[in-house]
Amino acid sequence: MMEFLKQSLLELITQTSTNLPPDVRAAMGMAIEEEMPETQAAQALAIIATNIDMAQEDSGPICQDTGMPTFYIHAPVGVNQLAIGAAVREAVAEATRQGKLRPNSVDSLTGKNSGDNLGTETPVLHFEQWEKDDIEVKLILKGGGCENKNIQYSLPCTLDQMGRADRNLEGVRKCILHAVWQAQGQGCAPGALGVCIGSDRANGYDLAKRQLFRSLDDTNPDAGLAALEEEIVREANRLGIGTMGFGGKVSLIGCKVTAANRLPASFFVSVAYECWAFRRLGVVLDAGDGSIRRWLYRDPQAMVKRMASKDGIPLTGREIVLEPPLDEATVRRLKVGDVVLVRGEMYTGRDAVHAHLMKNAPPVDMRGAVLYHCGPVMLQREGRWTVKAAGPTTSIREEPYQADILRRYGVRAVIGKGGMGAKTLAAMKECGAVYLNAIGGAAQFYARTVEEVLGVHLMEFGIPEAMWHIRVKDFVAIVTMDAAGNSLHADIERQSSAALAELQHA
Repeated sequence: MMEFLKQSLLELITQTSTNLPPDVRAAMGMAIEEEMPETQAAQALAIIATNIDMAQEDSGPICQDTGMPTFYIHAPVGVNQLAIGAAVREAVAEATRQGKLRPNSVDSLTGKNSGDNLGTETPVLHFEQWEKDDIEVKLILKGGGCENKNIQYSLPCTLDQMGRADRNLEGVRKCILHAVWQAQGQGCAPGALGVCIGSDRANGYDLAKRQLFRSLDDTNPDAGLAALEEEIVREANRLGIGTMGFGGKVSLIGCKVTAANRLPASFFVSVAYECWAFRRLGVVLDAGDGSIRRWLYRDPQAMVKRMASKDGIPLTGREIVLEPPLDEATVRRLKVGDVVLVRGEMYTGRDAVHAHLMKNAPPVDMRGAVLYHCGPVMLQREGRWTVKAAGPTTSIREEPYQADILRRYGVRAVIGKGGMGAKTLAAMKECGAVYLNAIGGAAQFYARTVEEVLGVHLMEFGIPEAMWHIRVKDFVAIVTMDAAGNSLHADIERQSSAALAELQHA
């Protein structure tokens, strides 16, 4: 009877969600030092650093998207794996109830959110036996934004900007650099990569994700792969994508590569893209009582050094205050690069809300409104809702809907991360609307700007997908698409495309 097992697993989940590992902290610290001061990338990194500190100090989720909880478990021969699986599920449900995880398990057929992160094949459990006496549990929380930027290549192939990639390490190099480029700001750069060369399609992806359990500061035992890893990081940081895709010196903080035998007919390169909110930890448990014997990746006795020198973006007084509802003249004066502070009411709305609004009238008056692409972590106590985490989600998923919603309902500002496409940009120019880029993963930073939850609509879609009515104060964001038809995202993609082409024969 492992009496401490559930509590140990709950502590693992909590620490993974709220406390960034030391190797990732060190890599992000180097990114902060490397970036040019007073640039948009430096501003974003300042918020990221503050958010990391806030999450650790208050034990709140670093990012509101706590991903698909994925466990890799090594157990001694004879240990009851069914009991371990049951304890994992209990701990996941309890962590969700406590607001350490967002309810992310959605029935793929009905669209219903289970509300507790339990469901068919969730959480994800990988069991392996080993001959050691202890139980090892590793957990990765990989959000949907970066999960969507995973990519798999079948060699030989022809890549944008890079030309033909053949079945050799040079072809692999081209694929990995292309993987960084295609993520742009949508994967919350600076990111990290896990890569598998070979295997089959399904196992290649799994082996790529397993590479993310390596420490960022380790050295690949294969000298050739070690050299490739270093080369990829060095060249990727010449692309100029930068933090959140704003441009800058650091686009990648790590690359970990493995190789596996393949079929003669297949040569896959599988890439698992991870965001800066790189949440993975592990514990070694006593097989008798389930207590934690030691931690992996972190020393709980070590003092955690603050990441931020100051909290958030140092305000200059040049920031533009926006108080919804917004009028067209105010919005048309905004230009790419402006830093804004939103004060007042806004509404959240992501995938389900956008699809709903294509066929149904909104439950609120959206004329002049600010629409926030966000799926928050919410807790209800004594009938009142509080926001536990509230960073932006990736906006490009709403590209099929956003232009129509701007035209139909008079929305003046859209907040999200990663930017949107040509269709939305054209509608913004036509209607007088702007895109405001918040900093991806900064869930604690933005949660603290919420003064009050005023209401909720469309709750049948589940907490992350509901339409939350909130009042905020000094919600900071950067204009990256304006009503004159300018787009920082399009500019950075063009510039990084040219830089990628230059690396074709490097």
